[in-house]
Amino acid sequence: MSSRRTFPATDTDTDTDTDTDTAAGTGEGTGRAEAPVRRFGKVIRLRPEHREEYLRLHADVWPAVLATITACGLRNYSIFLQGDLLFSYVEYAGDDYAADMARMAADPVTREWWRLTDPCQQQTEGAVAGEWWTPMREVFHHD
Repeated sequence: MSSRRTFPATDTDTDTDTDTDTAAGTGEGTGRAEAPVRRFGKVIRLRPEHREEYLRLHADVWPAVLATITACGLRNYSIFLQGDLLFSYVEYAGDDYAADMARMAADPVTREWWRLTDPCQQQTEGAVAGEWWTPMREVFHHD
């Protein structure tokens, strides 16, 4: 299994200076406690020689990859491009983050997807050990 991960594997994977997850939502009015939504922002470089391949792949993401993303509690997932910098934003709304990220990393179709997309990317300075994308610290949020 690849050690590459899209998101921190545990709640404590990143220190507080770079921790990008933020809890929101309490389940008020539902009669039950709802898992808090955690937000993640991350960056990575896009290798110029692989730009067109990366854009082509993401213009038609495999349905099985999208299904795994959803099944693992991730939602509202976007990737933006500025120059050679990719910025990803995603929300996690599951109940067991570590287990969901392990399940994603073990999924054979997702691993094949990463095999194709990883060569298109280059880690940025400040990348955290065990992380592929560099986490960002959230400095503002408004619902």
